[in-house]
Amino acid sequence: MDVLTDNFSVYAEGFLGTVELTFFASLLALALGFLMAAFRVAPVGALRAIGTTWVTVLRNTPLTLLFFAVLLGLPRFGLVLPFTVFAVLALGCYTSAFICEALRAGINTVPRGQGEAARSLGMSFGQTLTLVVLPQAFRTVIPPVGSTLIALAKNSAIAGAFSVTELLSTYKTLSELGYNIVWTFVWIAVGYLIITLTISALFNVLEKRYGVAR
Repeated sequence: MDVLTDNFSVYAEGFLGTVELTFFASLLALALGFLMAAFRVAPVGALRAIGTTWVTVLRNTPLTLLFFAVLLGLPRFGLVLPFTVFAVLALGCYTSAFICEALRAGINTVPRGQGEAARSLGMSFGQTLTLVVLPQAFRTVIPPVGSTLIALAKNSAIAGAFSVTELLSTYKTLSELGYNIVWTFVWIAVGYLIITLTISALFNVLEKRYGVAR
């Protein structure tokens, strides 16, 4: 317990840093994932091509490489932002590809007749997607989206290697102070467990309220 009690402020700063990264990266991932899912099912070929390219590139790019590209590459083009913002961009964009595929799978579970009926009533593609298809698809995608955001929380540990304050990066400070590395990582693991269990509990509530009965 001494590792935790003597360095509670260090752990708290890292914990809050991970929560911040997870929260803002999740918002970005959900927004981009929704947009790319809409592109992938759009009747316009160019939009489908953009969505397919986005998903294919990001799903097949190692996250660490994406961090290098964003945190070290973008400043070379004159875009200078805090490293935390760059980390949010890397995590959010990477995760959005998986969110997109989860949403697209949910959209495919909605009977085709639903969309045809909406279009026969004069609804546009955007209205059909947002008012008819997605509300039904949402019920089936709650579990996979929850799992993806849990993975995002754990992936945020990579940001510590790029001078971003987060939970895993606290081991450097505590190691320099001479604390037992095993107990240092035990409390780091507890921190991640708290975050992931919180996300899991939130999505369990959503699934019980809105999910498809099985």
